[in-house]
Amino acid sequence: MTTKLNYNPDVLDALANLSNDEVFTPPKLANEVLDMLPVNLWSDKNATFLDPATKSGVFLREIAKRLIEGLEKEIPDLQDRLNHIYTNQLFGIGITELTSLLARRSLYCSKMANHKKYSVCTDFENEDGNIKFERIEHTWRNGKCEHCGASKGEYDRDESLETHAYEFIHKTPEEIISLFNKRDMKFDVIIGNPPYQLDTGGSGRQAKPIYHNFVLQAKKLEPRFLSMIIPARWYSGGMGLDDFRSNMLNDTHLRKIVDYTDSSECFPGVSIKGGVCYFLWDRDISGLCKVKSHTGISTSEMERTLLEEGQEMFVRYNEAISILQKIETKKEGKSFMKHVNSIASFGLPTQFDDFKQKQFKDAVELYAKKKVGYIKREQVLRNLDWIDKHKILITEAYGAGENYPHQIINKPFIVEPGTCCTGTYLVVGPFESNQFSQNVLTYMKTRLFRFLVMLSKPTQHATSKVYKLVPMQDFSEPWTDEKLYKKYKLTNEEIDFIESMIRPME
Repeated sequence: MTTKLNYNPDVLDALANLSNDEVFTPPKLANEVLDMLPVNLWSDKNATFLDPATKSGVFLREIAKRLIEGLEKEIPDLQDRLNHIYTNQLFGIGITELTSLLARRSLYCSKMANHKKYSVCTDFENEDGNIKFERIEHTWRNGKCEHCGASKGEYDRDESLETHAYEFIHKTPEEIISLFNKRDMKFDVIIGNPPYQLDTGGSGRQAKPIYHNFVLQAKKLEPRFLSMIIPARWYSGGMGLDDFRSNMLNDTHLRKIVDYTDSSECFPGVSIKGGVCYFLWDRDISGLCKVKSHTGISTSEMERTLLEEGQEMFVRYNEAISILQKIETKKEGKSFMKHVNSIASFGLPTQFDDFKQKQFKDAVELYAKKKVGYIKREQVLRNLDWIDKHKILITEAYGAGENYPHQIINKPFIVEPGTCCTGTYLVVGPFESNQFSQNVLTYMKTRLFRFLVMLSKPTQHATSKVYKLVPMQDFSEPWTDEKLYKKYKLTNEEIDFIESMIRPME
């Protein structure tokens, strides 16, 4: 006897992502974001909703479901209710022509909103309905788009290719309102999952973040509520995100942040380095922010300020707050960061390969990418006096991975006098004695040291600034985690959390 399976999957769960930059939102995640909004919105026939970067149309579809149920008593006739909701309450802007068609199909059950046979709304007179898309061009200035920073060499394309000049961030707020032919229109809710980044062109260049432009533009439209899913890399700034980070962390209208260190918990099969978050911004209420942190092994929730005293970046783990506060009382304003030098401390780039494989007279030993070689002293361009001192080297990049517990940084190692390195490594030091270097090394290998680095390291790159939260120690003696836990009077719960996140470094 064959058992018949009652399986009716949601088609929007089965869509393949366009790329890691433009990720389709699973319906489950969309509803988790919508659950942050006040329940009374779903029975308000005047509430308006905008998805400014719609792809599959999932947000608008799930909002429609809630409104159809919530307005049943006020508008009993189903067709009248559908017509009202679709024409007066739900609005979207497609990120490409393809996604605008997909969104219309999801929302109206027809890629043509005015299709008399298939569209669930019978009041539209045009094919677009309230999901708009217009192919527009970038505005070039000095080889970059003045609105989004896209590279002219990469995105100045012919008409057969998408320009990725997203309407929402290339038009003024007034122009956005005019898209929908509504006079004096205000959006109560702006919600969505915007594109994350643009390839700026050029070998070896990092992609340019773009998601923050959607958040800032949405605020200019002054909605009652704003909620978006964005990468969590903005917590530590960099890559043009410093002003955005400051804007967000000093905004007391940010009411809730839900943070995922492992992006696959939100987007199965998609790896977004540093994780993702979504947030709720409330125009009319300010105060503390409720932070819900998903670490991959535990979940915690805490109402707190987004900037701890003396900090410049967001501490994503609630459990870390009390640990940092205890360390701050004994820190005396001194950070280990002063011992960590800039990239290419000797003036030799990562790809430097002008060295010999065999040692020769008066040679300087060179640590390069996966290789050790020998160069002449005059090839060293900076910090020549460091060559003959004791140093610790550590790679500038090391991926934490998505599995817990993490190692966070690569294994540091001591190099003797007569050495230098390329930009593959950061130099810790230099120091006058081998014993001092050994004591520093014991500290760098502790779990607490690497836990504090983790709080400032959202991606694989570990420049000197990720060591900012690490306090200085007396390096006339070696260090262990036991000594550090005792010094800072950490509780068993705090120790357990650190050790659940960071594995020992053998």
